Amino acid sequence: MASSIRRGREAWTWLLSLLLLAAWEVGSRQLRYSVSEEAKHGTFVGRIAQDLGLELAELVPRLFRVVCKFRGDLLEVNLQNGILFVNSRIDREELCGRSAECSIHLEVIVDRPLQVFHVDVEVKDINDNPPVFPMTVKIIRFPESRLLNSRFPLEGASDADTGVNALLSYKLSSSEFFFLDIQRNDELSESLSLVLGKSLDREETAEVNLLLVATDGGKPELTGTVQILIKVLDVNDNEPTFAQSVYKVKLLENTANGTLVVKLNASDADEGSNSEIVYSLGSDVFSTIQTKFSIDPSSGEIRTMGKLDYEEAKSYEIQVTATDKGTPSMSGHCKISLKLVDINDNTPEVSITSLSLPISENASLGTVIALITVSDRDSGTNGHVTCSLTPHVPFKLVPTFKNYYSLVLDNSLDRESVSAYELVVTARDGGSPSLWATASLSVQVADVNDNAPTFAQPEYTVFVKENNPPGCHIFTVSAWDADAQENALVSYSLVERRVGERALSSYVSVHAESGKVYALQPLDREELELLQFQVSARDAGVQSLSSNVTLQVFVLDENDNAPALLAPRAGTAAGAVSELVPWSVGAGYVVAKVRAVDADSGYNAWLSYELQLGTGSARIPFRVGLYTGEISTTRALDETDSPRHRLLVMVKDHGEPTLTATATVLVSLVESGQAPKASSRAWVGAAGSEATLVDVNVYLIIAICAVSSLLVLTVLLYTALRCSVPPTEGARVPGKPTLVCSSAVGSWSYSQQRRQRVCSGGDPPKTDLMAFSPSLSQGPDSTEERQLSESEYVGKVSLLIFLANSKTILFKNSI
Repeated sequence: MASSIRRGREAWTWLLSLLLLAAWEVGSRQLRYSVSEEAKHGTFVGRIAQDLGLELAELVPRLFRVVCKFRGDLLEVNLQNGILFVNSRIDREELCGRSAECSIHLEVIVDRPLQVFHVDVEVKDINDNPPVFPMTVKIIRFPESRLLNSRFPLEGASDADTGVNALLSYKLSSSEFFFLDIQRNDELSESLSLVLGKSLDREETAEVNLLLVATDGGKPELTGTVQILIKVLDVNDNEPTFAQSVYKVKLLENTANGTLVVKLNASDADEGSNSEIVYSLGSDVFSTIQTKFSIDPSSGEIRTMGKLDYEEAKSYEIQVTATDKGTPSMSGHCKISLKLVDINDNTPEVSITSLSLPISENASLGTVIALITVSDRDSGTNGHVTCSLTPHVPFKLVPTFKNYYSLVLDNSLDRESVSAYELVVTARDGGSPSLWATASLSVQVADVNDNAPTFAQPEYTVFVKENNPPGCHIFTVSAWDADAQENALVSYSLVERRVGERALSSYVSVHAESGKVYALQPLDREELELLQFQVSARDAGVQSLSSNVTLQVFVLDENDNAPALLAPRAGTAAGAVSELVPWSVGAGYVVAKVRAVDADSGYNAWLSYELQLGTGSARIPFRVGLYTGEISTTRALDETDSPRHRLLVMVKDHGEPTLTATATVLVSLVESGQAPKASSRAWVGAAGSEATLVDVNVYLIIAICAVSSLLVLTVLLYTALRCSVPPTEGARVPGKPTLVCSSAVGSWSYSQQRRQRVCSGGDPPKTDLMAFSPSLSQGPDSTEERQLSESEYVGKVSLLIFLANSKTILFKNSI
């Protein structure tokens, strides 16, 4: 407001000065005109001829002319009317520049007489020039670190006009940072300055655009403008900054080496070298991070270096520093929170501890055998482990706690069926694809004495020849115990009993360890045909178990008894026999019968008779029946025959070696009258004997044929049975039994000796005919064992044949 009042006062001062000057010129009779600049062509300036006192008619004759010192074409005089007018454009600023007074001096020359008049035409200024600044855009560089109220001088505008039209006023566009300060040096001089009213921050405002407007005092006002561009110069006052203080990244643990983790892009609000950033890992990061990750100093790319393992570290905290290149440099920081994502790259682990082995076969159900621990270094589903056990075993897995299992007994055990179990525990995780691991466990089943010793057969038939040496081995029993160790250690013993009046142990003994049966004394078949006893097998377990096997020891006959002669009549001695034979007897007359018996059996008891001929006995008229022992005549007696004959009859058996006995028969030939009734009786007896002998021979032949047929049928059936059933491996087939029986030409001699009852505890008496096999084994062993069914079958067949033959012999001898 003060500035406007001041400008108004100055304008009035100029006007008063012009009025005083005009008054002075009129008084001095000097012509002065005024014309505004920029007046149009033909604009009236003044009646110059009239004002100079010249007549209009004189103007041409007197050569009226106007001469301008500078440009003569600006003003011109109309000679017809003597008026001065504007001829061409008048530009005051062009004529006078910035001079306060501007006029056109005219010399008016009139000849005849010569007169020179001076005329000044004042050119009045009009506001036709706006204020003009030296430049349209002014760039000012202002450091952002300048203090408040700092000043920056500005060059003002200039106006070609003068006076009020040249009086300028300034106005600055609104700005929060700058304001305009104008200081007047004198009436025509002002100093303009930009003053900093608020601190600059290049990072917030890098440039400030201002518009300075200069307005003159003319009517109408004209303005001039200058654009002021203030560029805020950078100072390194800003540290690099990251978009985030913490970058969260997830990465698979199997990421390949060199994989990009994150690309950092820090910004620095400064510029130039102050904004150039170098990235680096924090100086205080762990060495493990420096070995796992690397950062590009220029691009800020963080990449993996080496292998990442979720099981080693699930996450990493990586400190990163961004440093600018300013002076002094400034740093910014951020943190990368890297979490590894687990993948299923670890197989489960199985650990078996606290073994309670071996396990007893009678252990109760639910018995804990072992503790099993499973683990997986992975996490989540990848680390969730399930366990399974080998199928079809009497055990099961019972979970007790997370990843802990107990191996317990789920079913009863039998060591004799399965002595050990190979278990496989499989641990499988829940990953996709799943991984698994196995652990093997050998479970030994401890034995319990729950099995008694067993024999291959409940009964064995043993054949022993009589007259054996004392202490000879006759058989070996062998029992097998399915248990183990001491529970399977078998010892043998006799089941003591009485055999007649004697103890069994006086006949046989058994070795406690080997099971060998020994005959303690020679056996005599004529006293003991069958010795039946039991052998006990007992194991060594606690609460020992035992079982028995029966042995039937058949005593086989040997030819150890010579034939024994029987007395011809009851009450007589078995010495020489005297017989009277009439001379008149014919051929076939039975003189006597030699009777003998043999205590042996079979072939050893089969007797034959031979007549021993002495010297000169070629024509002896007697013969003896080979198997009957009957002495009969071979022809009719005559006078040439000796009246006395001493006959030696040799009785021999069929054993090996053959044993014999000799009977002496004294035969005296007498006349018929000397042998009356006796001879008659002899004849009658002879005739009856012959008839009876014929009948007996017929029956004997029939019986022998029947027995032979039965034997053939039995052998055929047995052969068919053996062919239809394959023999057990390792079993020995006994040889075909050889039967000792009578033939069609002879008969058995039956021993009248009293037979000892078979030692079987009250069984009926046995006969003395036996079927036996020469190749029969002395007892079963590991390579030769006879089947029970076969031995029973052979025994029954032998017994049947023996009974049949015995009845035949009994029948004959009874006759």
